[in-house]
Amino acid sequence: MPPSPSTHSVSPLVLPRVRTIGLLRPLSWLGHALRDMAHAPLLSLAHGLFLAVLGAAILALGHNRFWFVAGTLSGFLIVGPMLATSLYAVSRALERGERVGPGLVWQTWVSWQRSHAGQAQHQGYWSLVRFGLLLSLAATGWVAISASLIYTLSPVRVDTPMDFVRHVVLERDGALFAIWLALGSFLAAPIFASSVVAMPLLLDRRISVRQAVLTSWAVVLANPVAMALWAASIVVLTLLGLGTLLIGLVVVMPLLGHASWHAYRELVDASAFAPLDAPAP
Repeated sequence: MPPSPSTHSVSPLVLPRVRTIGLLRPLSWLGHALRDMAHAPLLSLAHGLFLAVLGAAILALGHNRFWFVAGTLSGFLIVGPMLATSLYAVSRALERGERVGPGLVWQTWVSWQRSHAGQAQHQGYWSLVRFGLLLSLAATGWVAISASLIYTLSPVRVDTPMDFVRHVVLERDGALFAIWLALGSFLAAPIFASSVVAMPLLLDRRISVRQAVLTSWAVVLANPVAMALWAASIVVLTLLGLGTLLIGLVVVMPLLGHASWHAYRELVDASAFAPLDAPAP
């Protein structure tokens, strides 16, 4: 006799509750981020300076190797949510009225790791690292696809960043650049949808990577226009940071990091899930 359906029933995946917001709410997240930066300027700007120096090192090492620069910068930007973990911790501490200092970042990572000790077979163990690796793989895939596109359609060889500018960006009819941008946007959309609130959620609550990613998608589906504005804001601010010879990244990166925490707090009600810094059950 075949087993009854109830014998093999699967528990539904429980997700945090997602809120709907007004169209212009993303602008308020930037305002909250500026407030956080004013309360913790040294930690915020030190984080931005580190990322700007890292970006400058990438450009210096690959100034004549375009695909090295494209690959490392793409990975650098896509994995940005993981690099901003310390900024989420700063915003959370300020929200709680706690003191912030240089030891906060270390304490956050140590307490986060300990909170999952002994739970390797359960959800959440090394969630941040695993999610960062997934984002890195996405960056690698984008670079490979981008290189194949340029190699196939460009009439001349593209080896350096200036080759890309001359033969792709400034191409007379602009068709190749338009295709490259469209493809990049198409591939970036699911990455954005998967990560927009996932990393702050993983830092804040005991939750699996799968639940965090699905929650992030739920946020985007519930607020498509507002999240499109947020995505556009991220792109514009990042381009401003890059366009100022990376100097602007000193401010832009912590601004976006703090704002991402406030985006998570407004968009997601995760109160049904245990805080990550609570004693493990």
